[in-house]
Amino acid sequence: MSLNSFGHVFRFTTWGESHGPAIGAVVDGCPPGIALSEADIQPWLDRRKPGQSKFTTQRKEADEVRILSGVFQGVTTGTPISLMIENTDQRSKDYGDIAQAFRPGHADITYHQKYGVRDYRGGGRSSARETASRVAAGGVARAVLKALAPGLTITGYMVQMGEMGIERSRFDWGAIGDNPFWCPDPVAAGQWAAYLDELRLNHNSVGAVVEIVATGVPAGLGAPLYGKLDSDLASAMMSINAVKGVEIGDGMAAARLTGVQNADEIRMGTNGPEFLSNHAGGILGGISSGQPVVCRFAVKPTSSILTPRRTITQSGAEIDLVTKGRHDPCVGIRAVPVGEAMMALVLADHLLLDRAQTAGLRGRIG
Repeated sequence: MSLNSFGHVFRFTTWGESHGPAIGAVVDGCPPGIALSEADIQPWLDRRKPGQSKFTTQRKEADEVRILSGVFQGVTTGTPISLMIENTDQRSKDYGDIAQAFRPGHADITYHQKYGVRDYRGGGRSSARETASRVAAGGVARAVLKALAPGLTITGYMVQMGEMGIERSRFDWGAIGDNPFWCPDPVAAGQWAAYLDELRLNHNSVGAVVEIVATGVPAGLGAPLYGKLDSDLASAMMSINAVKGVEIGDGMAAARLTGVQNADEIRMGTNGPEFLSNHAGGILGGISSGQPVVCRFAVKPTSSILTPRRTITQSGAEIDLVTKGRHDPCVGIRAVPVGEAMMALVLADHLLLDRAQTAGLRGRIG
């Protein structure tokens, strides 16, 4: 049984550990003839790589991807695409003190309880380092989407840090890349910088909420019941390290609405149906409606902090533990490109699933 793979037709498997020689992914099910090179994947990895500001871990990794198979003369061959990223800045000595201790908030204790053995160097497979492999695989998915659904775009951004959220009336798409938080609200970005600086200097961390929006998604992706697009999106986002909650559209806020408020009313436009709102987040009955697909996820505070926390050792002794090393004071920052990658991977998978089932046929309206 493989528990390291995700997807149906477009399927990827990640491999490697945080402090091993390399990490990577194998992407299977990619159609042949898709233009692809390392240069198509590297920009997405550059958005995620560590050490880009004082607000992220200072581990220095180039995160340079190599394509080892599945591409010939600049196009995919339809065979498995193997991607490799070398680890070049491991400091395993930082983790010597926790070899026999369980870090609070980490998977250390559950890995030991399940397997009886664990890689204590940065958490091994449970490390967020694994997400670089997902972003590389997501780069392949974006190439597929570019070829098969050229009008589709995917954009992620942070909408909340701790208790501080953005002001939607100040939402500026152009501001997302102008600050280290991928924040669409320039005022909030400035407030977050001061807040996170204080937390970082006090050896603390904070959680965040990330929103991913895909526009230009064709209507008809997904299937009822067990093939729902939103089910796979929720599973994809929940699989990201430190994610503790996922919403589609209005999500939990929909419970506060009445039926009159929540219904996305429809009118006939010149180019087909037009929705007057998007509380459903672009998905109805598990199938995309043609509206923007909106997914939101909550990321917990980084558990690795320099403030002593109570825990136990493998022998059962009670101790106070300080987790040394280089860690993100807010994991949500680097989770943005990871969420974008997972959105791309799910949409590419469902696009190919739909082509296999319906050959792109659609019910007529009007």
